[in-house]
Amino acid sequence: MILPSMSKNGGILAAFALLTTGAVTLVQLATADQIALQEQKKLMNTLSQVLPSTRYDNQLYLDCTIVSAEALGTLAPHTIYRARKAGENIALLVQSTAPDGYSGKIEILSAIYRDGTVAGVRVLNHKETPGLGDKVEPEKSDWIHSFVEQQLLLTDDSRWAVKKDGGQFDQFTGATITPRAVVNSVKSANTYVQTHFDALFAKRNQCDGSQS
Repeated sequence: MILPSMSKNGGILAAFALLTTGAVTLVQLATADQIALQEQKKLMNTLSQVLPSTRYDNQLYLDCTIVSAEALGTLAPHTIYRARKAGENIALLVQSTAPDGYSGKIEILSAIYRDGTVAGVRVLNHKETPGLGDKVEPEKSDWIHSFVEQQLLLTDDSRWAVKKDGGQFDQFTGATITPRAVVNSVKSANTYVQTHFDALFAKRNQCDGSQS
């Protein structure tokens, strides 16, 4: 009596597990397209925040290359989106990492023109202290907008530092480490863009699904 009962219960549990797994799979399949669409919209919104749409005529999220370069903060892969207009190379939108934030790594997106002029910067992800380091967010302060139209000269441009270090960028009251990390990261990414501008545009597209 015990063995048949155990066998029956085991069969019920197995059937229930199969049904549950199937239901979860169906839900994932049904929502995958919607999730992908929302992620695409979020990416497009972020890209449009750092570079005005009037400056390019291609679909940025479908035109990128992926590189691993120490100048971008870590050797982890970083995505670089390419802005073009009427066939001309206009700007590069570079993901970089500031490894030396107060509470860890700070992920950054910078739009940079050929001559080193910055179109815009956004912090994509951080763990900085609320009320102090989180002022890198545009919702918390205007500080991140101070990069707009600033140009980096490829010589030793001492202006690209926080004021405490003799530069032109404000630091936050009670929090210098965070803005210093962001300024240094954007500066390094800018140098990388200027010295590799045409080469980065020449790399194969890794955002359109093509393997050629």
